Amino acid sequence: MAKIAYGEFILAILELNTIIARVINRRLYMTIANRLEEFPAVALLGPRQVGKTTLARQLAKKRNEKRLPTHFLDLENPADRARLAPDPLECLRRHDQALVILDEIQHLPEVFPSLRVLIDDDLPGTRRNSRFLVLGSASIDLLRQSSESLAGRISHLELRPFDLNEVSAEFPQEQLWNRGGFPRSFLASSDAKSMVWRTDLIQTYLERDIPQLGPRIPAETLRRLLTMLAHSQGGMLNAAQLARSLAVDGKTVSRYLDLLVDLLLVRRLPPYHINVGKRLVKSPKVYLRDSGLLHALLGIKGIDDVLSHPIAGQSWEGWVIENVLARAGNFVTPCFFRTSAGAEIDLVLEMPGGALWAIEIKRGLAPKLERGFHQACADLHPQRSFVVHSGSERFHMSRGVEAISIAHLMDEVSAA
Repeated sequence: MAKIAYGEFILAILELNTIIARVINRRLYMTIANRLEEFPAVALLGPRQVGKTTLARQLAKKRNEKRLPTHFLDLENPADRARLAPDPLECLRRHDQALVILDEIQHLPEVFPSLRVLIDDDLPGTRRNSRFLVLGSASIDLLRQSSESLAGRISHLELRPFDLNEVSAEFPQEQLWNRGGFPRSFLASSDAKSMVWRTDLIQTYLERDIPQLGPRIPAETLRRLLTMLAHSQGGMLNAAQLARSLAVDGKTVSRYLDLLVDLLLVRRLPPYHINVGKRLVKSPKVYLRDSGLLHALLGIKGIDDVLSHPIAGQSWEGWVIENVLARAGNFVTPCFFRTSAGAEIDLVLEMPGGALWAIEIKRGLAPKLERGFHQACADLHPQRSFVVHSGSERFHMSRGVEAISIAHLMDEVSAA
């Protein structure tokens, strides 16, 4: 029975990969290939189960078709880890002419100095690129180790859950919002199965993945923190209130939150600071980055439940922000603007060159702007002003504000 179950599991994974290849266009694929042509090492970081390994295997398959040697080591596999651990330098040197893919690199971060030695063994002016592709969860230790050992030799890329521009038009927008962008959640055969998968992922993160990355934090404490953050989605961070609820001190809450941000599960959106002669809000806003995990923590099962839930507006706001930032790239700085008098902009993008874009997010087909948005625009003088709605039409509103769909805004951000 065990062999049959395992075979069925493998078939299910192969079927899922086929579906992903058919209906999902992972925009980062070509970016990874291009970065490998420019750097000796590329780090592909992202949450668990987001599709890093699938993407790397697709890249390896393409290279094999071109007769370019590729060697894959899964460091979560005890055999591969045992093969590499005693002498990483000697093991990797055997594959000197191949692209070596190291999956789940957080299990063996001490390999980074060996990567540096092998890269620097190349003579000046003859350094070969496409040496190493490392995959891993974006832990604090992983980023610190790679940045210190491989500075100037490695390019970091983040693989996010699916965004709206990556999925086929055959899927309704609401499915991505409701289930989130983790591949197995989004592509599940039903909302119920998607919900089960997301619930299991949260449990796995709390009980296995986070402890493996180093911090020894009670799983129940982290679950309570995540649930509280879900209930206050898009709200101002109140560390003191969270600390009282968890019966810990404020520094401990900040440490927990830093961990969740570093694992790409939570976004801490900073306020925009400018001297406008007014009192500005200084606390960041906090969002769970994946809407599917947000809904799972709140027990929201389907799109009808989402639409009738009090968190619907904040959930939509967080989902729009993540989709927009997926297209913005690392050269755009996101923040929000709010004064103590009530002037507010949900999302401010500081574009390359310093121009500001003001983005208000409204769920519904007939968005109405409040006075606070216009007051905030008068303070910031943004180059462009948008209000994102849940429809598909695009039209001009008063005072130079343009109503726009999320898909059109993503295109505008990408073009800019």
